[in-house]
Amino acid sequence: MSEACKVAAAAVLASLLAVVLRRHVPELALLLGLAAAAGVLLYCAGTLEQVLSFLAELTAVAGVSDAILEPVVKTCGIGLVTRLASDFCKDAQEGMLASAVELAGTALALAAVLPLFTAVLELLTGLL
Repeated sequence: MSEACKVAAAAVLASLLAVVLRRHVPELALLLGLAAAAGVLLYCAGTLEQVLSFLAELTAVAGVSDAILEPVVKTCGIGLVTRLASDFCKDAQEGMLASAVELAGTALALAAVLPLFTAVLELLTGLL
């Protein structure tokens, strides 16, 4: 809980500074937002590493192949990156570019999950 409070406080502070800067230097406000987002992500990288190690341990205990977990993790990563990029584009008043990023993220996520779909299809055809 305290980690979430730290992240929220840093984000709110950066947002307030960006609002003040946007009146005078909009480009600097945009860069501040980007730097704050990068800082939050770097701060949370340790937590994400713990989650990934837990998932690896879980797959080892459950006897699940990495080929099944990998597409799921990739899809989550694509979703997170796409969301951040889209929000950044929206903040820069580039709505069309934000929509294009979201569409590309959807296509890339579907492509990342194709091996999982293939494995499910093979399993189903094997059962029939």
